Amino acid sequence: MQVLITPSILAADLGHLQQEVESIEPYADWIQVDVMDGHFVPNLSFGAPVLQCVKTTLPLDIHLMVANPADRLREFLDLHVKNITFHAEVVQETGPRKALIEAIHKGGAMAGIALSPDTPVSSINDVVNDVDLVLVMSVYPGFSGQEFLPHVLEKVRALRKDHPTRMIQVDGGVDGKVAPHCREAGANNLVSASFIFDAKDRGAAIQRLRGA
Repeated sequence: MQVLITPSILAADLGHLQQEVESIEPYADWIQVDVMDGHFVPNLSFGAPVLQCVKTTLPLDIHLMVANPADRLREFLDLHVKNITFHAEVVQETGPRKALIEAIHKGGAMAGIALSPDTPVSSINDVVNDVDLVLVMSVYPGFSGQEFLPHVLEKVRALRKDHPTRMIQVDGGVDGKVAPHCREAGANNLVSASFIFDAKDRGAAIQRLRGA
């Protein structure tokens, strides 16, 4: 199973963001952009204007940690991003979930749904077959540098068993020690922030995550 590595620029040096992106382009598969609104999570982070100033050949993966994902779609769809993920905890009813997924697809992007550490897989049974990606959060959303929560691997195993072709992404505290367990559980897209951007050799760090 091919494993994609998706560095999160949350841990990059924002004062030199273009150079930071260029440093991982030869090695990574996607780039994740964590969008925080100060409501769903207490922190604030990127918006589309920041991304408009960054040039990259890598697909952009937008992780919406916001209270109003439907209101934020257009700004990112206009950038022709690869994937937009919203949180199951924010949009809980089936109708609005399906409408949001449809809007993302119509905008030309993949659609993902994210599960915070305490949110069960069963909570997305209504739309799991409609999304392209399920993001299993292995830390509580909002801040980079948290310690990996191993109990979430059971959710990864359950998802892989029931959905053998689905892209399953794991995000939070993923480093060289944790990555093999994520891959073994069935994850095929690993997000990592500090482990990559704090490394002296970022290419080697990414290869370690990949298991190469």
